[in-house]
Amino acid sequence: MAYRVVQWTTGNVGKQSVKAITAHPDLELVGCYAWSPDKVGRDAGELSGIAPTGVLATNDVDALLALKPDCVVYNPMWVDVDEMVRILEAGANMVTTAAFVTGHSLGDGRRRVAEACERGGASVFGTGINPGFAEVIAMVSAGVCDRVDKITITESADTTGYDSPATELPVGFARPIDDPELPSMTAKGTAVFEDAVRLLGDALGVEFDEVVCEAEYAQTTEDLDLGSWKIPAGCVAGVAASWHGKVGGRSIVELRVKWKKGQTLEPDWPIDFGYRIEVDGRPTIHTKLDILPPPDFEGTTFEDFMALGMILTAMPAINAIPTVVAAPPGIVTYTDGPLPLPRGLVPGVDRS
Repeated sequence: MAYRVVQWTTGNVGKQSVKAITAHPDLELVGCYAWSPDKVGRDAGELSGIAPTGVLATNDVDALLALKPDCVVYNPMWVDVDEMVRILEAGANMVTTAAFVTGHSLGDGRRRVAEACERGGASVFGTGINPGFAEVIAMVSAGVCDRVDKITITESADTTGYDSPATELPVGFARPIDDPELPSMTAKGTAVFEDAVRLLGDALGVEFDEVVCEAEYAQTTEDLDLGSWKIPAGCVAGVAASWHGKVGGRSIVELRVKWKKGQTLEPDWPIDFGYRIEVDGRPTIHTKLDILPPPDFEGTTFEDFMALGMILTAMPAINAIPTVVAAPPGIVTYTDGPLPLPRGLVPGVDRS
């Protein structure tokens, strides 16, 4: 029988989730949550750019939970702990891309989520491309070593065309370069990487003495027009943050992000687009992860290409649904296994 799924929000990632759910032979879309009032009553397919699904979006949470879904695909931009608790204690399992991996970055919110899982007999699993899939590659790579000295993951991108002020302003973009609040803003805005550091620590069997965030900034020397927002000259247009898991002052895990906008940065950092996963040990394993469109891809706008990134974010959660539904109640991570598999995704092939 197909897993009964409720889709929570239809933003950029949620749209890709709806497409994946409706196309998957083992999943059935039974409900859709509308965060925006103007989406209430509209078909989930219409909201996601596909044919009608027969499922109308609603903001009636009680009605959605009354459907008794096997899983909720939770894709808001940010975690709402109250909302998560309500879903989980109602007995619905959850897979999410909303800045949640282990929950440590939520402080006391992690306890509340874990207790809601116990009350509802439900599980929650958080992932994405990074944090998420990139950490899986690191764990698999480290599995061929007989000694691991350090794991480093670096994400580099020129995000000039990424028009998402709601996610980038909190990290420190557009603030004056000498703003004393920048380090705390960046730490808060990238806090989910603390989760990812602790996930890799769990995989290595290491308990860190501390997990800390360090950051550097670059300013634009000219005004930047980014569409729906602007960055004035002298303000932050480059953020380089690194989260460290340390033991005895030594960094065992380091997760780096380097994001820049435009060609007028000072200093002008080189950007190695994509992801680098480095496992230093015996042997040392270095992996470069490039994200490319398929040969049949038809894209004419930046938004078309942006969809690839949204697919990357959504699919690790979608593919984990069977694993999460089968898991015991609680917060589930990649270290709990088994590894989610991409079953049901090959078109035109009968499955055994």
